[in-house]
Amino acid sequence: MEEQVAQLLAATQAASDAPRKQAEQQLQSLWPRPEYALALLAIASHDSAPHNIRQAALLALKQFVLACWSPTFDEFKGQVLVPDDNKLRIREALLELATSDQLERRVKASASYVVSKIASSDFPEEWPDLLQKLMHIIPNGTEGQLHGALKVLSELVDDSFNEDTFFRVATDLVKVVYDVAINESRKPTLRALAVSVFRGCFDILEMVMEDHKAEVKAFAEEVLNQWQPFFISVMKTKLPDPPSEQEENEDSPNAETYRGLVSLKLQVVKVLMRIRSVFPAMLSPQSPVLFSATWEELSSLQAAYHQMYIEEERQSRLEDADRLPYTLDFLVLEELDFMQACLRAPPVRSELEQQLRNQQAAEATWVTEVMKLAVAYAQITTEEEGLWNVDVNIFLSEETSVTANYTPRTACGDLVIKLGEWLTQPTVDGLLSYTRSLYNTTQSWKAKEAALYILNQLLSDFQDVDKQIGPEAATGFVDFIRYAMQQPDPFLRARGYLVAGSLTRTSGDALQPVATSFLETCLQAITNDSNDVVQVSCIRALQFYLQSLPPSITQPLQQTIITAISTYLQSQDMQELAESDDLMVTLVETLRDAILLDTRISFTGTGLDLLFTVASHGANNFQLTMLVNETFEEVTTTIAATGGDAYVNLCAKVLPSLNAALDVGNLTEENALTNLAADLLSVLAEHGPEPLPNGFVQATMPKLNRILLGSTDEELLKSATTAVKNILSHGHQQLFEWRSEDGKGGLEVVLIIIDRLLSPGVNDNAAGEVGSLAAEVVEKAGSERLGPYLPQLLRAVAVRLGSATHAPFIQSLTLVFARLSLNNASEVVDFLAGLDINGTSGLQVVLSKWLENSINFAGYDDIRQNVIALSKLYDLKDQRVSQIQVRGDLIVTNDIRIMTRSRARSNPEQYTVISAPLKILKVLIVELQAAGGTRELDAAAAAELAEEGSDNDDWEDEPNEFLNLSGGLTKEQLMAYADEQPGNGRRPDDETQGFLVDFFKRAHATPEFEDEWKSLSTEEQGRLQASAA
Repeated sequence: MEEQVAQLLAATQAASDAPRKQAEQQLQSLWPRPEYALALLAIASHDSAPHNIRQAALLALKQFVLACWSPTFDEFKGQVLVPDDNKLRIREALLELATSDQLERRVKASASYVVSKIASSDFPEEWPDLLQKLMHIIPNGTEGQLHGALKVLSELVDDSFNEDTFFRVATDLVKVVYDVAINESRKPTLRALAVSVFRGCFDILEMVMEDHKAEVKAFAEEVLNQWQPFFISVMKTKLPDPPSEQEENEDSPNAETYRGLVSLKLQVVKVLMRIRSVFPAMLSPQSPVLFSATWEELSSLQAAYHQMYIEEERQSRLEDADRLPYTLDFLVLEELDFMQACLRAPPVRSELEQQLRNQQAAEATWVTEVMKLAVAYAQITTEEEGLWNVDVNIFLSEETSVTANYTPRTACGDLVIKLGEWLTQPTVDGLLSYTRSLYNTTQSWKAKEAALYILNQLLSDFQDVDKQIGPEAATGFVDFIRYAMQQPDPFLRARGYLVAGSLTRTSGDALQPVATSFLETCLQAITNDSNDVVQVSCIRALQFYLQSLPPSITQPLQQTIITAISTYLQSQDMQELAESDDLMVTLVETLRDAILLDTRISFTGTGLDLLFTVASHGANNFQLTMLVNETFEEVTTTIAATGGDAYVNLCAKVLPSLNAALDVGNLTEENALTNLAADLLSVLAEHGPEPLPNGFVQATMPKLNRILLGSTDEELLKSATTAVKNILSHGHQQLFEWRSEDGKGGLEVVLIIIDRLLSPGVNDNAAGEVGSLAAEVVEKAGSERLGPYLPQLLRAVAVRLGSATHAPFIQSLTLVFARLSLNNASEVVDFLAGLDINGTSGLQVVLSKWLENSINFAGYDDIRQNVIALSKLYDLKDQRVSQIQVRGDLIVTNDIRIMTRSRARSNPEQYTVISAPLKILKVLIVELQAAGGTRELDAAAAAELAEEGSDNDDWEDEPNEFLNLSGGLTKEQLMAYADEQPGNGRRPDDETQGFLVDFFKRAHATPEFEDEWKSLSTEEQGRLQASAA
């Protein structure tokens, strides 16, 4: 069988899909054969087999184990296909393979992973000697065996230990990895792996700490007392000079040793960060020593880092086969983060504050030295320079912090931001002092750019927390900005323009004398500078000026700004530009700010045309379309509010473009531009005057009708439905008087649209807005105009509601009856009671869906209307309503087993069955609590909490109410946010709350309420009593 399996494994490596999938299916067909797993193991253990085939065998074995070894796995297929005696052989052979001496690392890693998976099911009951064997190999084995044993142990710590198992072996386990970590005769990579295993232990300690705080802390204290001297020793050990690029490429012994030492230091810093997050108070006394060691090392590594990454282009962000990072940039990044964390430790702060009091001149303080360090590591690397020159979008994504790429450059920005939050003025003074000295030297443009980059990061943080930079410091940076703007190096020039805008925005009126010239220089550069990075930086910088300078300066330049952006766009290939998401968003943001200076330019100038042009090429970008929608909504609202012909002029300007976009694409295929046009048309109608200007319906309804009767695109159908609803809401008379090309009246056209959307062929999501449209038709047309169509329409809504499963769709359909019930509750009950839906009363169908989903409704107006409608139904005291039985409360079982997907399917949730009036009371009690609002943090309080959470509290264990010591929310707050009780996150709604209080007072006075009160839960009774009090 081995030969057959080996051939199939080779076929799974094929490049083409068909043979690969066929081989995978054939392998799966062999699962029931007892010898299958043994054959895979034999292939994986065969020294002469190619590495990729051995690895493939272990991957196939892992899939087989997860599916057929034990019911404890989520992937288990329902039948154990491995006999117990085979299991024993597989376990022993796999462990031997994983801990063998001469084995390729990736094969060994795969074997270790399979061992850990089996161990997560079988250890310790069915594999009691696993840990004992590992503990024997680690101190006594060869380097290859030690590596394998540590890999297996690492996987066990990550996946297989529960608290009981861990604490039985914790002392021995920590001791055995400690002995490896401190053993300088072992390879540094193995020592790093041992430290990594130790770090994994803190995940387990953190999980069990809440239930066993005293024991865990005692254990941690004992262990850390043993490990801390080792940590400090490694931190203080100097790295040797880095290997040359040639040595790296040749993988020389010198390069291997250097990588191992970097990896060891990295793991030590990582474990220190982990200790700080779980047991900060234990680390706090050592924080000054660790801070000094980190600062010294970062200072000593500057030259090597500069040589390798700023001047040369060495490989960066690399990990070995054990997923241990080993390049210098990773070490610098971790140490910068650890230095930032140490700055918040009380002993470090006390010492640094004392030093600051003793140091008078800004240029001689330790803060200035931190700035020097930050500028050194914030310089643009050769790799970044190359990438940004090729793709300006990558530069912009870094600049706008959209990227997830966290580098030493961004870490330096964070370091200075944290310093600025603690010591605002000394930080600004220190940066200004160092920048002055730097600009008086012949250092490269990269250093000068880095100083302004650090300033930019600091200013961005000031903007986020509504803080301003002092006028003296602001004017102190002006000369450096002017210098940067005039330099031949494009990145330094771009930085000058960006900082000029940022500094203008965060310095109040301090830069008013130079702000206009800065703005004009920025505008000229968009048109005249030959470098893409500079042009794009200026387009972004315009946002800072437009958001902060008075209209007297910016408004006269409105058309000039729009023309400058237009000129830039004309020089670009729009198809290529559309692939640069961040750049497209920046263009839209700047256009938005320019248009909103005076929205009349929307129909007198080219601003809106330009916005639509960018949008038409970037309609697939969700963030961009949201911005365009928001901008157009503000334009429409502002222009409609001015009165006169302004709105008519806007319609004349935009409707031809929107109609043209609605014609783009095939109705059976998704087209993002058509969707955007429908959204914008909906916005135009929603915020227009009432009645809409003459000709609006004729200009829009033919296209919308075509879409709503022919399209299959879900989002387009929703947007177009909303557009028709808004037209009906603001111009119903014009719509009813309009006739389509085939002679149908406007009301008939809308009813045909509703009929199509309610049909089974349109799914819940696509028909999501039809309820709102139907409710609007009923309200605006009235029963007289609708005549016999009204009961047909309501029947169609009720039938579709019965089969609906999508929550927003259910809400949309339910609100048709809710809005009718506001004034005609009795007639609604009469109609539904007389309705037969597949043998079930319409009242049963509609009330069941209505009451089971009410607490999930969203939107203040919809919730308020629903609350009032339900109260009207309750007040009817109609026997037909009382006889309706609906789903009540969840029946809680005592099953404490983990609920896997398969168990959930076979044991669905059970609910009580209660009367509709009682369910109405339960729903309205939930809404009463929700209308009172849940406690939300305003921006200032959130910022204050976040600052507290990331401050000294990071370094205190007791008394500390923070569950996540690096965050700003208490455990209680986190649990409140996680609580899935309906209504969470809603702000207080006094009107709804007042209405419900009055309702319950009335209900209390009715004879039926006493029995209903007894049927309420204790919690519900308590809520009502609290409201009454």
